[in-house]
Amino acid sequence: MQTSFQVVSAAEAASYINDGDVIGFSGFTPAGSTKEVAVAIADRAKSFHAEGKPFKIGMYTGASTGDSLDGVLARANAVSFRTPYQSNKDLRTSINDNNVNYFDMHLSMIAQELRYGFMPRPNVAIIEACDITNDGEIVLTSAVGITPTIVRLADKIIIELNHYHPKGLKGIHDIYEPLDPPYRKEIPIYKPSDRIGSPTLKIDPKKILCIVETNKPDEVGGFSPIDDVTKRIGENVANFLANEIKRGTIPPQFLPIQSGVGNIANAVMASLGENPGIPPFEMYTEVIQDSVISLMKQGSIKFASGCSLTVTTPVLQDIYANLDFFKERLVLRPQEISNSPEVSRRMGLIAINTALEADIFGNINSTHVMGTKMMNGIGGAGDFTRSAYLSIYTTPSTAKGGKISAIVPMVSHVDQSEHSVKIIITEHGVADLRGKSPIQRAHEIIDNCVAPEYKDILNDYLKIHAKDQTPHCLCSCFGMHSEFLKSGNMLNIDWKEYENK
Repeated sequence: MQTSFQVVSAAEAASYINDGDVIGFSGFTPAGSTKEVAVAIADRAKSFHAEGKPFKIGMYTGASTGDSLDGVLARANAVSFRTPYQSNKDLRTSINDNNVNYFDMHLSMIAQELRYGFMPRPNVAIIEACDITNDGEIVLTSAVGITPTIVRLADKIIIELNHYHPKGLKGIHDIYEPLDPPYRKEIPIYKPSDRIGSPTLKIDPKKILCIVETNKPDEVGGFSPIDDVTKRIGENVANFLANEIKRGTIPPQFLPIQSGVGNIANAVMASLGENPGIPPFEMYTEVIQDSVISLMKQGSIKFASGCSLTVTTPVLQDIYANLDFFKERLVLRPQEISNSPEVSRRMGLIAINTALEADIFGNINSTHVMGTKMMNGIGGAGDFTRSAYLSIYTTPSTAKGGKISAIVPMVSHVDQSEHSVKIIITEHGVADLRGKSPIQRAHEIIDNCVAPEYKDILNDYLKIHAKDQTPHCLCSCFGMHSEFLKSGNMLNIDWKEYENK
C-alpha cells in the first residue's frame, strides 16, 4: 500500500472513538464487516467502565455482523442502540434484557432514512476495504451494505485495509445511491446483471482519519447438513415452482429468485438446482450463500446479484482463485438497491423466505419468539415479500421436538400480513393461499402444512368461533402459546378451558 494516509494500530484507531459516538459499520452479515477496530473499542469501553466512566456507542450496520463486532461490543456493554438485523447470541441477550435499545427495520430503508435525517447521523464510519488510492477511491470487500451512505454522512472515516481480500475484487461491486425525493428517479435495473453505478466507492480523502491494516477472513460459520426435514421443504418448494411453470402461471424461462439466509434457504437452492423442471435461472437477492456458488459452477444459476458474499472460507477462497469466472456472474450492490421493492416488482421476483411461525390465516412472524423475545430481526424479507411476483414462506412444521407447532391460530407477532403471503410450505406440503378467503386459507394450511399431531387441535380451534368471516376467538387465539409457557408443550392445549370465556 502506497498512500498518504496515517496507518495506525487498532488500539490507536479506537482511541478516536468516544462515549456517545454514533458509528456506521460496513458489512452485511460477517461478510465485509470490520475485524479489529471494534475489538479495540470494546477494550476501551471496558477500561472506561473499570474506572466508573460511561462508554457506549450507537451502531448502524448493514445487517448482522461477525462476533468481532456485534459480539465483542455487546459483551463489553458498549452499545447504546443498534439497528437493523442482528444474529449474535450475546447481542440478542442484551437486546432482550433491554440493555441495548434495538429497533428493527426493513433493510432497504435504513440508508435512505439516515439520509432523510430520521435517525441520528453517524459521526464516524468504520469500514473494510481491500484497496484505496490517495484520492479516496476505495474497493470494498465481500459486501456493500450501507457503506456508501455512512461514509458520505460521517464526519470521519476509519478504514480497515484487509489484505485477505484481493485487490482484484475491483469490478465485482456496483456502487449506486439513488437521489432523495423529490428528485429521485427510477432505479434503471431491468435484469439481475444490469450495472448502473461505479465499481469503486469514492469518498472525500480529507475525512479519512486513519487506516488499520489487517489480514483476516470473514467470520462466516458453516451451515448444518441438509436433514430430512429441510430436504423435504426444499423439494416441496422446487416441485411447486416446477408445477407452476407447467401450468403457465410462471413464464417458461422462469423468473429471478430471491432467497433468504440459513439452512433452509441452502436446502431450497439445492433442490431448485436438482429439479429437472426448473431451467437455469438468475438471482436478485441480498445474501449469496455457498449453495449459490455451487449451482453457479454447475450452470444451474446463470447470474447472481446480491449485497453480500456470505460464504464459508473455503468457498470464498475458491471464488478468489477464480475471480475472472465469478466477476462475469456476480455483482454486489448497496442493500437499498439489492432489496429495492421497486426493482423486485419490475423484475417479477420469486421471493422465498423463512418464518419462525405462521398462523392458519397466512400471517407470518419471523422475528419474535413467543411474541416478546427478539430472535434476529425482519431483515430483508419484507422488502421482497410485498413486491414479489410470488411470495413463499417456508418453515419446519414443529420445533422443540414437536412441543411447539410452527402453525398456530394467530402469530404472536406480525411481520408479514396475510395480504402479502401467497404460499406457505413445510416438510408436509404446500398451502396455496391465492384467491382464498380466511376460512379457506385456514383449511388449506391445516390440511397441507400442519404436523399430523396438531391437525385436530387447530381444526377444533376453528370450531370455537366459526360463524365469523375470520374465525378468531380473542380469548383463545394465543392459547397454544400460553400452554407452552405453562406446561412446555403445545400439545397439552385444552380448548374447553376457553369455551365459556
